[in-house]
Amino acid sequence: MLGKPKSYLAFITKLSCVKQLSRKAEDYLEAILNISLEKGYAKTKDVACELGISAPSVVEMFRKLDTMGLVEYRRYEGVTLRPEGREIAEVVKYRHDTLRKFLTLIMVPEDVADKDACIMEHELDSATIVQIRQFVDFLESHFYKPDTLELFKSYCRANGFETKNRKL
Repeated sequence: MLGKPKSYLAFITKLSCVKQLSRKAEDYLEAILNISLEKGYAKTKDVACELGISAPSVVEMFRKLDTMGLVEYRRYEGVTLRPEGREIAEVVKYRHDTLRKFLTLIMVPEDVADKDACIMEHELDSATIVQIRQFVDFLESHFYKPDTLELFKSYCRANGFETKNRKL
């Protein structure tokens, strides 16, 4: 998994140099990684459920990703990530987790934060992702106090925004 960067430039390069794939392909690789981390393996039905799509669509993409050398697909057995596919999946997951963490930190409801992170992970530049991660880590390690979020909630209410179950 991607950890703390040894050097800022090297980390940006790793995030930026990942093979250019479609959003859809990246989402599949991320789903395969997430399911594999949870269950130890990923089957067609698991990925279909995770992405909210049909099993035949999943099989079609598994075959494409297999042809690209990113996964190993075995009919009736499921799919495993090959090294390049795993690297891409880890980058996409890092981007998603970073954005989700940032959005929930600013009190975006979890379901909305997850959905928005899914969209943003494909659009933002790698340098932006790294800076957001640095900002979140900085806040958590230097300025985060238990009452900080309560102060933010009060601020939002005072300005006419509810912070629970709302869309901005």
